[in-house]
Amino acid sequence: MGTPSYPAPLVRLRTIMLRRWWMVSGLLWLTVAPLSLWSLRPEMAQLREHFTWATVRLGLAYNRPAAIGLGLCVGLTVALLVAESRYILWGMTRVERQRLERLRDRIAAQGPSHPLWKQINRD
Repeated sequence: MGTPSYPAPLVRLRTIMLRRWWMVSGLLWLTVAPLSLWSLRPEMAQLREHFTWATVRLGLAYNRPAAIGLGLCVGLTVALLVAESRYILWGMTRVERQRLERLRDRIAAQGPSHPLWKQINRD
């Protein structure tokens, strides 16, 4: 069974959207992750002395903002990796293709004034 081929504008649009999500993920890792780790300094000092998974769990349980920040960074990164792996293995889902087709049609309806017009319609 061969890899399904998609229209070039859809592939370009998917690539653009994926790059944007990776940039958001990178921005989170550059801003939220260091702040979250900074707020975990006391727990890290304790971990350096006696590392246990219970200490890690309790440190995150009692420091909710840090846990949420790190969870957001890790969660988005894992979600992007899973989505890209699924695309490589099985291609676009029907829902993803329909969403990209609707977006492509909106870009086409707006015409050259849309910021993505040139990137989508180059040949």
